[in-house]
Amino acid sequence: MADTGNPADTGAQSRIVIENCAVATVDADDTEYASGHIVVNGNRIEAVGPGRVPEGLTGVTRRIDGTGHLVTPGLVNTHHHFYQWLTRGLAQDSHLFDWLVALYPIWARIDEEMVHAAARGSLAMMVRGGVTTAMDHHYVFPRGSGDLLGAEIRAAAELGVRFTATRGSMDRGESDGGLPPDFAVESTEDALAATEQAINTHHDSSFGSMLHIAAAPCSPFSVSTELMRQAAELARRKGVRLHTHGSETAEEEKFCHELFGMGPTDYFESTGWLGEDVWMAHCVHMTDKDIEAFGRTKTGAAHCPSSNARVAAGIARVPDMLAAGVPVGLGVDGTASNESGELHTELRNALLVNRLGPHRERALTVRQALRLGTHGGARVLGRHRETGSLEAGKLADLVLWKLDGLAHSSIADPVAALVLGAPAPVTASFVNGVQVVEDGRLLRADEDEIARGARDEARRLARISADAG
Repeated sequence: MADTGNPADTGAQSRIVIENCAVATVDADDTEYASGHIVVNGNRIEAVGPGRVPEGLTGVTRRIDGTGHLVTPGLVNTHHHFYQWLTRGLAQDSHLFDWLVALYPIWARIDEEMVHAAARGSLAMMVRGGVTTAMDHHYVFPRGSGDLLGAEIRAAAELGVRFTATRGSMDRGESDGGLPPDFAVESTEDALAATEQAINTHHDSSFGSMLHIAAAPCSPFSVSTELMRQAAELARRKGVRLHTHGSETAEEEKFCHELFGMGPTDYFESTGWLGEDVWMAHCVHMTDKDIEAFGRTKTGAAHCPSSNARVAAGIARVPDMLAAGVPVGLGVDGTASNESGELHTELRNALLVNRLGPHRERALTVRQALRLGTHGGARVLGRHRETGSLEAGKLADLVLWKLDGLAHSSIADPVAALVLGAPAPVTASFVNGVQVVEDGRLLRADEDEIARGARDEARRLARISADAG
């Protein structure tokens, strides 16, 4: 059962009480309350339990009546590319490699203003849909483009979301057999130096940190073996996590065999890229041996069902990964391959897509889908001791989903309503105990202004790319 705590015995700070709501804690026992309460004290969850809050609780500055709502941990996104907000709707009918070839020349023209606008658009869409911990994998750094990682970090701070920013890199351009244009890649030395600088400047490892940095060379087909090896060494020396794309397509599998004489997972292991401090995006084309290696080493996977379908990558073997003990979370992925930009819809898509696989109706349950999007994602990012479940002592990252309207009115099980039903409205979302969404609208930013800014920068990028030929 959940540790309900005893709020009457602790020092009052500024308590928020939420009661009369269904509660899905996503703790180790999947404890749920048909009608329960949550007490938030400062930036921590102080108590979770059934019924109303006990009488005599002091220091309460706000009470929220959660009647008709389900409260869950905030959603955790484990893979994204914010800059792609500016190139949505392009290369609509391409598989991954052709899609990349079509878009790399455009992405290679981005600059700091564009990335800031794109990050604000990407984050706004996720935050108003229940994401409390965001992540981005930025790996395109054209020469003279400004502080692109800093632009993303500013955007996350502006919207008040917890953020894992990965400093990506590419050093294998077209002339070396890679996919990106040569002018869009860095030298190995420059990429490593910039990654170390980003860690030194921005990474905060304290409990409740709003900002983590990870090292993230892009993929086997855009990064040299030397960069992969040295990035792993750097990350472990600095005590940060590692992220890259892995086993996304059949073409990648073929590429690795042709170039390295082995499949992606064996290649990753040979370069030091398996371990509990590593997570890979996609992991679609995994053999039994690959899954065993991930489970044995506790290497994480970011499952991106909509993006995998959009670029015809395939169906990741999520049930098999979970059975093998692989940490699995959900990812939006870049909005050039998942134009909705929302994570809460991935709960449903993960369940439905995996039921098309060999496990059929036994592939995932609605509660497993919710776990992927919350505790699973927090574990993948190395933050499950702080967030990802509603338990006393954890950070107050939580969401109130409105389920008493027409769209969910006849679904008795609130978790089924959230996962299988239409996208549920977010009445309130809290990050670190601070409300960031109210009635589906951002509290810390003007959505209309964000939309205008992103639209203007998308048009500017299109003009620059067209002029460049």
